Amino acid sequence: MPTEAGWIARFAGARVLVIGDLMLDEFIWGKVSRISPEAPVPVVNVTGESYYPGGAANVARNLRDLGAKTALVGVLGEDASGERLCRLLAEAGIETGGVQHIAATATTVKTRIIARNQQVVRVDRERRPQMTAEQKQHIIALIDAGIDHADGIVVADYGKGLLDQVMADHICRVAAERGKVLAVDPHPHTSLVWRGATAIKPNRLEAFTAAGIRLETPVDPPTADRALLAAADRLLAAWEPGCLLVTLGEQGMMLFASGQEPYHIPTRAKEVFDVSGAGDTAIAVLTVGLIAGAPPRQAAELANRASGIAVGKLGTATVTPAELEASFA
Repeated sequence: MPTEAGWIARFAGARVLVIGDLMLDEFIWGKVSRISPEAPVPVVNVTGESYYPGGAANVARNLRDLGAKTALVGVLGEDASGERLCRLLAEAGIETGGVQHIAATATTVKTRIIARNQQVVRVDRERRPQMTAEQKQHIIALIDAGIDHADGIVVADYGKGLLDQVMADHICRVAAERGKVLAVDPHPHTSLVWRGATAIKPNRLEAFTAAGIRLETPVDPPTADRALLAAADRLLAAWEPGCLLVTLGEQGMMLFASGQEPYHIPTRAKEVFDVSGAGDTAIAVLTVGLIAGAPPRQAAELANRASGIAVGKLGTATVTPAELEASFA
């Protein structure tokens, strides 16, 4: 069996189709030197602004930086933010032929104000897409065309309205029929069923919500967390995935598969500066690991390492193969 470096070397050239909610991440950087006389809030003197692909677009960016050939299917508004996001994606070498601009929606923008390496506030601007039946059918046609040219599929559901159960069922069916790896990052409030996916990666909250179990305080070690184990059992029965990878923040990750003992992977993060986008990094690495042929445990270990690197960076960060390989040295 290949070493970690061997699996990482196989990332290059993997072809991945990313389907999901596209966003633009805006970072406003500044300094705080005083409190406002108008209210007990800090006054931020702006020193710079940065823009990054967000949501499913950040998953695509992570995949591209890992060496994968990446294409996107999603919806943007006919607005300046949508145009900016498309430029960023083109500059990153991501295929955007499956990105549709719809006048009846607005591009989701998440603005984070950062001062002294800490997030002061986040401002979200969004409007759920209002798609006609014809537009939804066109999206499904774009998905079918993209799957033909992909080794694997990532679905990144941020609950912004692109995905519904009809589309989820179609993606699962077509991926199974064509023998493609299908990895899903679900959203807790959409309650979509992703039956038969290769891998599903909820966080703890998403796992409990999807399982219909009240969220409990984490137990250490996670292998003794009865509520978590019960939630995982329900999801394995309902979704029938190849594996279920639950991210647990500072506790790392837990890998579940039917008929196998749960596998706990402790966190590898050395310093935590910014958790934004860490889940995107995890699903990207998990997917290319599975496409490369790595068993679920090895792919999950790679995803855990990559997340630990990502949270040590400021902003919506990505991880390179060289950084990932170095983390095992």
